[in-house]
Amino acid sequence: MRSYTARSLGDVLDAFSSNDPVPGGGSAAALAGALGTALLMMVAGITKTRTGTAQERLELDEAIARLRPLRVTLASLIDRDSDAYRVVVNAIRIPRDSTDEIERRRAIGEAMRAATDTPLQTMRACQQVLADAPVVARNGLKSASSDVGVAIELLCAAVRGAGLNVDANAHEVNDKEFAAVVRAESHEIESATAADAARARALL
Repeated sequence: MRSYTARSLGDVLDAFSSNDPVPGGGSAAALAGALGTALLMMVAGITKTRTGTAQERLELDEAIARLRPLRVTLASLIDRDSDAYRVVVNAIRIPRDSTDEIERRRAIGEAMRAATDTPLQTMRACQQVLADAPVVARNGLKSASSDVGVAIELLCAAVRGAGLNVDANAHEVNDKEFAAVVRAESHEIESATAADAARARALL
């Protein structure tokens, strides 16, 4: 299946609006994160900086270098989240009379574990991006402040949205210790990213 990032915007929107369970919220969260990252990179890459100092240019260039691989990661997570949940759907659709019910539940649990880890990876990537949002907000061109603001809101939405998927999928995981650990990390990331977002907004 062709990657969503290789499709036209119209095709991607059609895919999200279809009655197919994938792509779903997890992929949408990754897409929002990738868009937010791209916007921060755009502002950081503008030739003019806040006051035109060499230090501002250096800090923005360093931010771009950190953000570039994160944008790639988040773009890949659009597909990876859909792939993970497609495995869940296939496991759920295993006919009850075709296999042992314990084995069927094991397959669903394992699929759910992978589907829980994928949005958690989206949260981790967005956390790293938002750590650089204050750098871009402080040094970026003042007239591009609204772009930074939109990027922050997209990234925060991505974190919250991915977190919803982590919580929902962790509920179905057989390994309750794993579920508790990922829920705890998810909540920690939400708190940390909210703090970075607030710092960045204050600098706009």
